Amino acid sequence: MTGKVIKADLAVIGAGSGGLSVAAGAAQLGLKVVLFEKGEMGGDCLNYGCVPSKALIAAASAAHEARHAKALGVHAPEVVVDFAQVMAHVHAAIAAIAPHDSQERFEGLGVTVVREPARFLDARTVGSASLSVRARKIVIATGSSAAVPPIPGLDTVPYLTNESVFELTEAPSRLIVLGGGPIGVELGQAFRRLGSEVVIVEADKILGREDPAAAAIVIEQLRADGVELMAGRKAIRVEAGPTLVVEDASGETRISGSHLLVAVGRKPALDDLDLAAAGIERNRDGVITDKSLRSSNRRVYAVGDAAGRGQFTHLAGAHAGLVVRRAIFGLPVNADNLATPRVTYADPELAAVGLSEAEARKAHGDDIRVEVFDFAGNDRAIAEGDTRGMGKLITTAKGKVLGVTLVGRHAGDHIALWALVLSAGLKLSQITGMIAPYPTRGEISKRLAGQWYTPALFSARTRKVVSILKRLA
Repeated sequence: MTGKVIKADLAVIGAGSGGLSVAAGAAQLGLKVVLFEKGEMGGDCLNYGCVPSKALIAAASAAHEARHAKALGVHAPEVVVDFAQVMAHVHAAIAAIAPHDSQERFEGLGVTVVREPARFLDARTVGSASLSVRARKIVIATGSSAAVPPIPGLDTVPYLTNESVFELTEAPSRLIVLGGGPIGVELGQAFRRLGSEVVIVEADKILGREDPAAAAIVIEQLRADGVELMAGRKAIRVEAGPTLVVEDASGETRISGSHLLVAVGRKPALDDLDLAAAGIERNRDGVITDKSLRSSNRRVYAVGDAAGRGQFTHLAGAHAGLVVRRAIFGLPVNADNLATPRVTYADPELAAVGLSEAEARKAHGDDIRVEVFDFAGNDRAIAEGDTRGMGKLITTAKGKVLGVTLVGRHAGDHIALWALVLSAGLKLSQITGMIAPYPTRGEISKRLAGQWYTPALFSARTRKVVSILKRLA
């Protein structure tokens, strides 16, 4: 490392959601902040993840709805997808949001922005090619990158990841998606609806982390869209084509396509930081931190994907708030029990927060209750002609909310209420007591809560009490 040495209150490595939030908060509190970023401001979410993928999904949804509008009495002519224009929309969405995350904005807040790779020089010093910063506190916010599995032959053929797929200028004629998790499902469905043939290959189950009944609803739609699903198939090698060779109990299968998208998960971006120089311990998931997000080096904190506690942009933002409270104000915080919702932005969306039914049974045995309400009973869903999906509420026998899964149109928007219930410790009676606007899909949350009380409310004992009260009235 060369260049000058300066002192700062805070050094932040990484200008994604978590790093930007920490830097902005600290700078606006009057602290001297230096922010290092080797790539694009805004990080993975803005440039290669959340924003471009949702813009692509929006275009795919428009094409799908136009093709199926006749169910509502609207007959559109043949749908034509202009893929170049779709990608122009994707990049326009990035450009519209980019100023909020830009170097200029953060320099305006008083942050010193260094657009270079950085690494640790010692326990309290971070350096890049032009600058070394000796800081009172340091935050690692380097995010994650696409994991590339060690499949023989993969390094001999061109392949896509989320970091390159949005640079396509022509739609793939046949897209092989390796990985049936949220990223693979979202992009696979979107490209199918934009006209590509798509096959999704997964070694385990498609959306295997999610509630099986909820995942089945998404899988049914994928098949209806014409996505070929190959679950329980392990990739054993890649050949020119590209051709993916997979195997299961019945033997090998060769899958050929025009493009290969690798979407098997993500790994924390920590390898180039020289963590050992600062005495920072890590594992395969990320930096090892305590509940305050502090590492084994008491001056250094980690947030977001780098902290290994979940790979969500909204979680990185929450981590940033905790670090500002702890590192700057010295307030106690606890990152161990955050109620973090997750959403797979397929159609229909699958959203969840807290424990799944399987996780709840493992933790509480039979001391749980499960309530299910289908969107077939939701008036707004009926009016829209889209009753796919359901809500599932998991509680203890006494009514403490353990988790909720929603699957259906805009499920991701409606899971926020249940994230509040879990984070604030609200009671089901408070949900039943709220007035939900009619007709909305959000009513499903009140119906789930109300259904929990149904057995007690209309029990023989309650009817007997009502009978007595009737005679006394």
